[in-house]
Amino acid sequence: MANVNIKFNGKDFLLSCDDGQEEHLEELLIHINQKFNKLKNDLGNIGENKLLLITSVQIMDEYFETKKKIEQKKTELKNISDKFRELKSLVYEYKDKKEEELNQLSQNHEDFKKEIDRNKESYEKIIDEASDEIENFIKKASLENQVQ
Repeated sequence: MANVNIKFNGKDFLLSCDDGQEEHLEELLIHINQKFNKLKNDLGNIGENKLLLITSVQIMDEYFETKKKIEQKKTELKNISDKFRELKSLVYEYKDKKEEELNQLSQNHEDFKKEIDRNKESYEKIIDEASDEIENFIKKASLENQVQ
């Protein structure tokens, strides 16, 4: 344990604290001393005990207000975090949906290409057959014209 000499309200005190906490204890006591002296100046000499009580109440009020603000910020942070998770989920859902649509479009494109190739082959076959029939017809007609 470490010991710290402090001066409060014009009196010297020796306080103990954990090793390494001396500077922190001195900072706290400076803050308390400032509050105490401000109250003493504002309210006059109403008695040390009453000034200490009012100082304690003010410090506790600050503590609880800070604690309340921290809780509000935690709640806000949790809400933001929840909204972020929801947004992230929506983004992944949207991405998955778009990937599925792209895959479907790609499949439709492949199917369409195959259908075009099949139709091309069918049309070429029909054209070849029609050409053969026209040729045969012309040959027959020529033969008939020669025979007559």
